[in-house]
Amino acid sequence: MTSISLTDLIRATGGTAAVMGERAVTAGLTTDSRRVVPGCVFLALSGERFDGNTFAAEATRKGAAAVVVSRTEGEYAPGATVILVQDTLKALQSLASWWREQLEPLHVVGLTGSSGKTSTKDMTQAVLAQRYKAIATAGNLNNHIGVPLSILSTEKGTEAAVWEMGMNHAGELAPLCRMTRPQIGIITTIGSAHLEFLGSRQNIAQEKCTVARALPKEGYMIYPATDDFADYIASQTVATPIPVGGCDSPVRALNCRTTAQGTAYDLHIKGLGETRINLPVPGQHMVSNSLLAAAAGWKLGCTLEQIAAGLSSATLTKGRLACKQVEGYTVVDDTYNANPESMKAALRTVAALEGPKRRFAVLGKMGELGEGGIAAHAEIGWCAASLGYAAVVVVGEECAETDALCQAAAETIPAVLVNTPAEAAATLRSMTEPGDAILFKGSRSAGMERTMYELFPSLKN
Repeated sequence: MTSISLTDLIRATGGTAAVMGERAVTAGLTTDSRRVVPGCVFLALSGERFDGNTFAAEATRKGAAAVVVSRTEGEYAPGATVILVQDTLKALQSLASWWREQLEPLHVVGLTGSSGKTSTKDMTQAVLAQRYKAIATAGNLNNHIGVPLSILSTEKGTEAAVWEMGMNHAGELAPLCRMTRPQIGIITTIGSAHLEFLGSRQNIAQEKCTVARALPKEGYMIYPATDDFADYIASQTVATPIPVGGCDSPVRALNCRTTAQGTAYDLHIKGLGETRINLPVPGQHMVSNSLLAAAAGWKLGCTLEQIAAGLSSATLTKGRLACKQVEGYTVVDDTYNANPESMKAALRTVAALEGPKRRFAVLGKMGELGEGGIAAHAEIGWCAASLGYAAVVVVGEECAETDALCQAAAETIPAVLVNTPAEAAATLRSMTEPGDAILFKGSRSAGMERTMYELFPSLKN
């Protein structure tokens, strides 16, 4: 949204003009006062630790054409419009819904799942970009603030959008679906992330299937055929179900081979044929993600050649199972986030890599698992041990969960619990040598990239 009339801005936000100025909106919208540029709209979000209203006057002095506030405060620069609303978050979402209407005609893929969302989003955008002017959610801006900002950053003339939608509480996906209005839905997995807030996998499935229920009859609902809730997903939509990855699925992978450089397989798509795919990332779960992306491309008219080109050239957001050769080591950076399913998938992927002499897992705590957290962490320890890892290093303060992970692994292989990244780096230096593979993974709150950078400072660049 690079430009909008002041009249439309007032109407779309549901506000009133406390001050009507003459500056024209020419530079889009921001919620960060540090990023205000002349001609932009500054929308004053507020949270527990900040109040955007206190920065609105300064934003007008920096050249903001208009500010959207829930409270007027300070001296606004002459010429700026001040729009007063009851709730600036609701105003942001209302503005995004209005802008979504202005973007028609637009192909929209709405994507959610317990894990693999961002990687699947990146692959889907790469596929669609072979045929369309296509955009996708930046990074993982997938919540009640990030989704409207993603919509508002989309320019007129865009032909396809892949919008990632996340949640950790019941009821959070419905407003995101109303804003994005997808015609194609993708559910990557129904896992155990957010059990703390949702209580059961059935409840997680119910919430994730909000996307399925939001689709029109002429739309498509894409999901893994092997997911425990595959039949449930299909039952929740009036759109055409497209299960992928099963033995008789219309989109499936054959003859997979994984190395540290990536994964090669034969992609079969009903009616289009087969072609060899060379994914730039390793892992069977990444193959599943790529099949979801391929199905979206198929249903939006991409050719087999375009789908193959998109998947082979996809660039994944940082911290998603990136394999790098550093100082003779194979370093696997999967630090962005973790839940039990993605943790096991990463462990299996590194265990299957061809080339490394030994494999080490450097793991952090997984969050939002509620009462099942201790058992889930123990399962990860047993998984690493069963896959033949040389050792496990658990990084984080001692607690029931980190103890469970460490003790479960220690039943079979060396395992050590350390408090800090510096301790972890020292431990790993004493245990590893060039030719080994080292996996770094944990929930966002664990900050596992700090341990990785402590051991391999060159990866910061």
